Amino acid sequence: MKVRLFLDEDVHAGLAHALNLRGIDTVHAQGLKRTGLADAEQLAYAIRHRRCLFSFNVKDFVLLHNLYAMEHRSHYGIIVSRQLPIGLTLARLLRFIDQRTQDAMKNQIAFL
Repeated sequence: MKVRLFLDEDVHAGLAHALNLRGIDTVHAQGLKRTGLADAEQLAYAIRHRRCLFSFNVKDFVLLHNLYAMEHRSHYGIIVSRQLPIGLTLARLLRFIDQRTQDAMKNQIAFL
């Protein structure tokens, strides 16, 4: 099964549309009216909906991933990246997702 994405609010809102046009099931925090929430709440939402979270907020999501690992809690993957232009982000995400399944991302953190 392909990776399904939840994009954090710090990611370009148009990226979700671009990914959906290319067959990647993607939702964005802004489109779900989930802006202004804590990172832990965003990750919890992604988990409830079996989605891999993508964010430019590297530090906080690395810390959350480590906390989940220490507490033996599961998530559906976290992808982080430094802030990039939308075109470059799209190209890198498409290449990344093409090489992984949803199962392969479970409990993993990846740097784009």
